[in-house]
Amino acid sequence: MTDREDIAAVAGQLADLTQTVEKMGGQLKEMRESAASQQTRSDVQQERIDLAARELAQVSERLQAAANALRASI
Repeated sequence: MTDREDIAAVAGQLADLTQTVEKMGGQLKEMRESAASQQTRSDVQQERIDLAARELAQVSERLQAAANALRASI
């Protein structure tokens, strides 16, 4: 192999490697964005769960108060 052929082969390998790295960079970016989106959805769901739990606790307190008032009136 001549020097020119060696250089051409290495240049081809570097071009392939560059393309592979660019693809991997794109995949990593997509994974980061997906993870961030999933985290946001998870945070929203947790907020909804917390709100529902607070509302349920309030309803429970009102029911307990109503049951106590009913017992007292009997």
